[in-house]
Amino acid sequence: MNAFATLPAATANFLSLGTTDLAESTSTDTRALDQFLASVERKAFRIAQIALRHEEDALDAVQDAMLRLVRSYARRPPEQWPPLFYRILENCVRDLQRRRAVRARVMSWIPWSGPDDSATVSDPLEQLADAAPGPAAQAQADETMQALEAQLAALPARQRQAFLLRSFEGLDVAETARAMGCSAGSVKTHYYRAVQTLRSALGEFWS
Repeated sequence: MNAFATLPAATANFLSLGTTDLAESTSTDTRALDQFLASVERKAFRIAQIALRHEEDALDAVQDAMLRLVRSYARRPPEQWPPLFYRILENCVRDLQRRRAVRARVMSWIPWSGPDDSATVSDPLEQLADAAPGPAAQAQADETMQALEAQLAALPARQRQAFLLRSFEGLDVAETARAMGCSAGSVKTHYYRAVQTLRSALGEFWS
């Protein structure tokens, strides 16, 4: 089963986990936070998945980011949640990347072989499928998305983050700057460079 399928249930659980922290909040506040988390979960999962190239790690990053937002920032005005959430998500992704790097260094010192050494690990991004009018349209959409995701994964981290927040999530420059913890000028520079790189690399796919 796709890891994303577990996110809706997890989103509801975050609100119950944060009940103590939200004890003084109104039911309207709780509903607003619930609606916000539901509105960002799919895009957040895709952003984390592109950065981490691993479904389970992406799910962990999104769940951790949601939980941190509920526990630490639930009482903030709703308009502050998007940049806060995406900054938290980026930190969660970086934490997972650091742990993965440490684990890889440790495992490189441990000689190990087993029956699954030669097994081919499929790319989870290639297994994602969205509804399409027909086989030809589906194949074209899959090819385009795979090309885009591959190029996004190859971008420098800050360029990728700026592009995803501006283009996928629709944050404006100021909101993206708050989410990334940098100046608006830096956001513009990172975004411009990302767009130029993607245009050059994607060629016929770019529209």
